Amino acid sequence: MEAPEQPEAAGAEYELHLYIAGNTPSAAAAVRNLQDICERYLAGRVELRIIDLSAQPEAAGEEQIVASPTLVKKRPGLTRFLVGDLSDRRRVLALLGLTPDAHDPYLHD
Repeated sequence: MEAPEQPEAAGAEYELHLYIAGNTPSAAAAVRNLQDICERYLAGRVELRIIDLSAQPEAAGEEQIVASPTLVKKRPGLTRFLVGDLSDRRRVLALLGLTPDAHDPYLHD
């Protein structure tokens, strides 16, 4: 699955890597969910790389990825991992240290 990468922002505040494995429904959902979060909450402040492990299997070993999709937050702060399709918006925002927007239509109570 070829996923577009966000243009690298010079000195981006956030560095995120999303590891997927091929063109699966959960990979497509994770890409869609993360791209929406980046557009809504991190516009102009994020460097996002989407790595397809079916095309780059060596990347799994380098980052110790054992499941996909996996989101890796490289910065700011400590490196953190989140596995899944990223549909739990509050959980993703918590991992990124972001406050949920009350007008976000994808937040579920």
